[in-house]
Amino acid sequence: MAFLRMALCLALLASATGCGIPAIKPVVRNLQRIVNGENAVPGSWPWQVSLQTSTGFHFCGGSLISANWVVTAAHCEVRAGSHFAVLGEYDRNSGAESVQVKSIAKAITHPYWNPNTMNNDITLVKLSSPAQLGTRVSPVCLATASESFPASPMCVTTGWGRTSGTGIGGAARLQQVALPLVTVSQCQQYWGSRITSSMICAGGAGASSCQGDSGGPLVYLKGGVWTLIGIVSWGTSNCNVQTPAMYARVSALRSWIDSVVAYN
Repeated sequence: MAFLRMALCLALLASATGCGIPAIKPVVRNLQRIVNGENAVPGSWPWQVSLQTSTGFHFCGGSLISANWVVTAAHCEVRAGSHFAVLGEYDRNSGAESVQVKSIAKAITHPYWNPNTMNNDITLVKLSSPAQLGTRVSPVCLATASESFPASPMCVTTGWGRTSGTGIGGAARLQQVALPLVTVSQCQQYWGSRITSSMICAGGAGASSCQGDSGGPLVYLKGGVWTLIGIVSWGTSNCNVQTPAMYARVSALRSWIDSVVAYN
């Protein structure tokens, strides 16, 4: 009963703060075949952001964490003044979607971001004006600094990245794929000492993030609420679906996120 009460409290808290509960319910299957993913239900990942150039070229993903802030990867090299955050998009070939195009006021990268080791791969993007929250645009919840995971959480990553390790160009419609979390010791079998405490490992079971998904979300379902636990960071150059990929670990970066948002 205590567990049920706690789960209910978490759900009520998320509902009160308006994070992690899509108005349009996602449909996620445990896929065995974003490489080997599937089309998402339109609007079901309302925190998904497309980061674009002035010509409309999608170069990275991101996650809306409040009306004013988006989190993405440092290696995306987002620039205020020349890049844009597009909210509420699903089909990038459609001109009929009611998207919000926001210019970027600030892009604040982690002070200890290391492009050689890919450690602390996170940038916070402040929008020039607040997002209009609604059915297709709403924030994801952030993992706490002390986040602990159940034995086999359902994790999902989404994006418009390449759908083949050898393909050219990304997906038109937002893709989703369910991925297993991989323990640090298992991940080190592939990547050795490159794994740091600011990274989390997922995949290696027939699906993968790929180029163009960078900066996008890795979320899991916790008490009926979707929580951001990772930011698409790095992996094999050919998006090998049998090798786990790396995500910036949100729990390890949470205190920095809170301090940046508080002071800006």
